[in-house]
Amino acid sequence: MPDVISTVAAPAAWQAVDFVSDLHLHADDPRTAAAFLRYLRDTPADAVFLLGDIFEVWIGDDAAQPGSFEAGIGQALKQAGRSASLYFMHGNRDFLLGAAFTAEAHLTLLDDPAVFEWHDRRWLLSHGDALCLADVDYQRFRSEVRSAAWQSAFLARPIDERRAIARGLRAESGARQAAVTVYADADPAMVDAWLDASRAEVLIHGHTHRPTDHTLPGGRQRVVLSDWDMTASPPRAEVLRLTADGTRRRLPIT
Repeated sequence: MPDVISTVAAPAAWQAVDFVSDLHLHADDPRTAAAFLRYLRDTPADAVFLLGDIFEVWIGDDAAQPGSFEAGIGQALKQAGRSASLYFMHGNRDFLLGAAFTAEAHLTLLDDPAVFEWHDRRWLLSHGDALCLADVDYQRFRSEVRSAAWQSAFLARPIDERRAIARGLRAESGARQAAVTVYADADPAMVDAWLDASRAEVLIHGHTHRPTDHTLPGGRQRVVLSDWDMTASPPRAEVLRLTADGTRRRLPIT
């Protein structure tokens, strides 16, 4: 965690704020993409926090060419940004999403972690992958690909080569997940340390695909967001909504 944690202070006029993560949007899953587009069109929230892995893979902002799937999602975000404030935090799948796309889609980029202040309360926001310390192989990979040198070298490759590399990494990830029976979860000691450092009472994160509310020692909480997959049985898609009166609800998206 950085020495100084960035903070988003909500305007007093906000009445509802939404949190989503792990949509894993891609062109081969039009049902999940359509559900997200309906959600963006219909949400009454004053702000939407997209906490990572909005896309299944992101190989660089130049992939969002006119007419592409990525550009279509960007246009929907831009439209939604006319009535709500949109925030984006990198996930483990879309960490290469850059300034060109965020500007075009009217997204405000968040550090991971970041603090959200609203009605005299502090929520700590994270994608969650940095907390899963038991996944040693992933943490080693994460350290490599988050470096400026790796990213610069990768983005310098031709776009078709980047697509091929991304397909290979996705295949490796799928094989690794298929071989694992118990997935790593957020490290309790690190969660406590982050909450202490941020002076927050609630941590909201995604990544683990284990949506639930955990009560921690001392009454603090860890709230895990749902992943989205409208092709699953039953379909999975959920929004966490905070309202001005303090209500917290999980809203299923259909």
